[in-house]
Amino acid sequence: MRYGTIPGVGNHVSRIVLGTNSFTHAGAAMAFSILDAFVAAGGTTIDTAHIYRNGESEQVVGRWLRARGTREGLVLTTKGAHPKVDMRNPSASDWAPRVTPAAIAEDLAESLERLGVDSIDLYFLHRDDLAAPVGPIVESLNEAKAAGRVFAFGASNWTHQRIEEANEYADRHRLHGFIASSPQLSLAIPLRGTMPGTLSISGDRAALDWYGRHAVSVLAWSSQAAGFFASPHAPGSPDFPPRLRNYDRPENWERWRRVRELAASFGVTPTQVALAWVLNQPFEAYAVIGVTRAHHLEDALGALDVQLSPDEGAWLDLRPTEIEVARRISA
Repeated sequence: MRYGTIPGVGNHVSRIVLGTNSFTHAGAAMAFSILDAFVAAGGTTIDTAHIYRNGESEQVVGRWLRARGTREGLVLTTKGAHPKVDMRNPSASDWAPRVTPAAIAEDLAESLERLGVDSIDLYFLHRDDLAAPVGPIVESLNEAKAAGRVFAFGASNWTHQRIEEANEYADRHRLHGFIASSPQLSLAIPLRGTMPGTLSISGDRAALDWYGRHAVSVLAWSSQAAGFFASPHAPGSPDFPPRLRNYDRPENWERWRRVRELAASFGVTPTQVALAWVLNQPFEAYAVIGVTRAHHLEDALGALDVQLSPDEGAWLDLRPTEIEVARRISA
């Protein structure tokens, strides 16, 4: 395992973060086995959210923590202030913003109870509300930190401009600001957001450059692009999975081709190359992965051993620095 450092959290944040959106009470046995395998491999960072599976994800993680009798050495992240909807039957018309101090306090208290812990290492606001001023939000998160309920906090699906606005407010008022962000980031660029209020910075050069200049860590969700690069089916194939249609664009298929070419030359899997691209950003980057099988976890962890040069990363992303890579592949 490889680790990074996030201020307020420590230097033991695993670069691969285990996402738990699929965890349910019915599948608790599989969830426990994945959590056990992740920790056995040196994984420390477990990501969940108040809204995941209508609370079952946090409850299953809490059950696992109690069953294993350990909290030490783990980094727990969760998210709150999401619109209250039934995720089993989401409807965009029901998604009313609730990024308020009251909602943050309510969700955080319930998350702590579900997880059975006294504090969250890294707490994210799950959505943004552009109509909400940043001041009360920053102040409420600082109150949670001062009370020991969170050690550090960040924003999920917030633009870098809003994060900068919040951090400028924190600086002016001598408060703690956002030290992490969790947007969608993968080598493949989605055609549209996966749900209302989500944000992708894939292919967003302005956002990527901003993170390169600021001390805000990125925990990238959907870092595997929903398995796009693992799919063996070429463009136009009748077997192309419908769940991947959000990535069905010519530029992504060229990235898909290049990933497979580079993976073959390295002797690794396409998933490992695509994840390595996320991990080898010029800023503090972590890849949140969702797995439902032990061999998927093993495949993802193999990305930690894949080192990409800047030219290789640029080539995969269709940027014009191909000379070194072309020489390496033809050698």
